[in-house]
Amino acid sequence: MTASRIRTALGGALILSMTAVGLLPATASATTSAAVSVTGSTTTSVAASASAPTVVPTDKGAVRGAVSQGVERFVGIPYAAAPTGALRWKPPRPATRWTGVREATAFGNPCPVLPSGNGPRSETEDCLDVNVWRPAGVRAGARLPVHVFIHGGGLTNGSGAQNDESQLVRQTGVIGVSLNYRLGVFGFLGLPALTKEGGESGNYGFMDQQAALRWVQRNIAAFGGNPAAVTIDGESAGGWSVCGHLVSPGSRGLFARAVIQSGSCPSEPQDQAETTGTAFARQAGCDGTDQAAVLGCLRSASAGALLDAGRTFSAGFVEGTPTFPVDVREAVDSGRFARVPVLVGANRDEGRTFAQGYIGAGKEAYLGFVQGVAGDRADEVLAHYPWPETSDPYTAAYLVGAIMTDAGLIAGIGGCGQRSLVRTFERYTPTYSYEFDHRTGPGLTQIPGYVWGAGHAAELAYIWPSFDNGAPIAPLFNADERRLAREMTRYWGAFTKTGRPHVARQVAWPAYHGGKGVTLSLRAGGRSVLIDDARFSAEHQCSFWDSVPLTHGS
Repeated sequence: MTASRIRTALGGALILSMTAVGLLPATASATTSAAVSVTGSTTTSVAASASAPTVVPTDKGAVRGAVSQGVERFVGIPYAAAPTGALRWKPPRPATRWTGVREATAFGNPCPVLPSGNGPRSETEDCLDVNVWRPAGVRAGARLPVHVFIHGGGLTNGSGAQNDESQLVRQTGVIGVSLNYRLGVFGFLGLPALTKEGGESGNYGFMDQQAALRWVQRNIAAFGGNPAAVTIDGESAGGWSVCGHLVSPGSRGLFARAVIQSGSCPSEPQDQAETTGTAFARQAGCDGTDQAAVLGCLRSASAGALLDAGRTFSAGFVEGTPTFPVDVREAVDSGRFARVPVLVGANRDEGRTFAQGYIGAGKEAYLGFVQGVAGDRADEVLAHYPWPETSDPYTAAYLVGAIMTDAGLIAGIGGCGQRSLVRTFERYTPTYSYEFDHRTGPGLTQIPGYVWGAGHAAELAYIWPSFDNGAPIAPLFNADERRLAREMTRYWGAFTKTGRPHVARQVAWPAYHGGKGVTLSLRAGGRSVLIDDARFSAEHQCSFWDSVPLTHGS
């Protein structure tokens, strides 16, 4: 099944759900588609410095941060020039050097976005910043492993401020980094005139990420980090990004390990991106046969006008370009990617986050959904996911969510799409597989009566308690969930340090090997367990979905 058919079939309910969790802007049309070690149940921490943070030199000037609870943070540091005016839709340029000491105690501006669960509207293009966290007392030369997190949000919204790395840094002693990158039409506009001008178009936000990773290579040693021991990690669109870095020639040598959380490996051809971009230009009032004039019109438009015109813009990575010479998933399937250790996983009920639009829907709406996505194989799908004799207002949402998850309908995220990706990676490189399987947590927002299960993005607050979706999540955790948060943080820290998620006195997590490989099922209250491929496959009905051509839609 084509991606366009899937988008049409899922319709407004999916769009509303994606809006609710920050994957689309709130105004989107509903009709559009230290040296510390992790040992046992306690963590040895670096002694906190009693004095104020030291000033740290970077290649563009010195920065001074702030210290809190044993962690120093240096945030809002420019890694590239503001991509404004003539720099709109061009590869990132070097940041301007500053004199004196720059205060780095407040996050920089989010890149231009419409309001969503991931944050308020922003129209500021001066946004290409990185943020660094380190254990208090660490200084240059410590050579600590580095964890770089790339935020999600459908390449449309989000910011590096959402995933404060303090917990990971405090509990495991690594250096933490997050970053902003251009989003939506600002980061991923394909246009014939842009292709002619730069040799490709549509990958500017990804180029920003590469520029940030190069900043890490040049500067992280001054903060006490080891540029040869960088782990890149990303969730959702951040996971797409990590897969992209594994494949992109321009990312080689910028990292030593990779984590993909609820991600996949999608991309689209240059001509498809240009068709999407041309439609956007018309929507923005920049139409005509003179492509140079169209581009001039767009570059002279205000950020706010471009945001409003791009409410329905679909962002993605563009293949057949210097950035991505081939289809990203094709490159992974054929082993043409950086052979670094990979930790990859998804959530047991990914689709429940996207299926909220079906809350209150009845049997007919559910049958319509199945017909839309499965066509002449709808009866087979219904045989595997039947409407029950007894239903409630959430039945349709749960069934739709299960199909979305198991079939990998959302760009191949979760379920059998996840299984396929893990099995592909492990053929070429050490691969560790997980499934976030805590199904009774607070979810992303409180919807009376609705059980989120282990929905998309539900795992984030366990490692990054700053993450929310417009409402607090981590403060709602019970004792069992707080234990899971500690265990997950230690696993991620161990992988960042060694490329293996091995933690003493926690469930041993072996690498995945072939059809009998094991996945770590992450569960609250110390109940995490290894499950084999046969069990994972049965949970998501992969024997069935592997025979249906609409699976793993990317």
